[in-house]
Amino acid sequence: MRQEFGSTRDYVASEQLMASVNVAIALQKPLLIKGEPGTGKTMLAEAVAKSLGKRLIIWNIKSTTKAQDGLYMYDTIQRLYDGQFGEEGVDDISRYIKLGKLGEAFESQEQVILLIDEIDKADLEFPNDLLWELDQMEFYIHETKRTVKAKQRPIVIITSNAEKELPDAFLRRCIFHYIDFPDEALMEEIVRTHYPDVEEKLLKNAMDVFYQIRSLKDIRKKPSTSELIDWVNALQIGGIPVEKIRSELPFVGVIVKKDEDLEGLKARIN
Repeated sequence: MRQEFGSTRDYVASEQLMASVNVAIALQKPLLIKGEPGTGKTMLAEAVAKSLGKRLIIWNIKSTTKAQDGLYMYDTIQRLYDGQFGEEGVDDISRYIKLGKLGEAFESQEQVILLIDEIDKADLEFPNDLLWELDQMEFYIHETKRTVKAKQRPIVIITSNAEKELPDAFLRRCIFHYIDFPDEALMEEIVRTHYPDVEEKLLKNAMDVFYQIRSLKDIRKKPSTSELIDWVNALQIGGIPVEKIRSELPFVGVIVKKDEDLEGLKARIN
């Protein structure tokens, strides 16, 4: 019987998101997730792993990351060093091959969740360089003349902050889902998964201010879901009276992070 993803105790997913995850699993295609920063893209992979009872492997992408990094690395420096000091087994090149995150996922005896996080941070060629490996679920190690083929096809989740356009050839191979920013009803449910005992009036006032800030036309950085969760926690820990949330905006630096946005904010919200 095929396992299906559903919301967990710590992660609330919309019906559309759950459907996208399950379609990607059924079709054995990578799931490409886009959305505003802080909407839970990375946490989705953690939730899928928890829901399905599978191990999560995370490949964090940086501006300097190359596709090869995810496959394997050949440590020529260590081999040269060992050779100079007469270490045994220097002729065995396989000792100096270290699998990357993609290689680790392929070699796993059990199916894993592979998160390729923030793929758009890398250069434009990065996604295209992974097309063969993600299609065929295998790659070739030239130094040892060995093909690493996935023992169990991993469930691949890819996140993007839409900082760069991804190649069409790459997009064609993915199931795509955009995580819309939560409406107030869903947001309340999300916050309550973290703080089920939060006072109703505190949460309502915090959310009213939060959505007002997000609605300001000239705000440079809109506060995210994760920042609201942190703010609610700060308000609880600080024991802030409900009536002061709007009038004094306590701990506002938890949700507003730019000087320009802080200037004049109190006058506009009150």
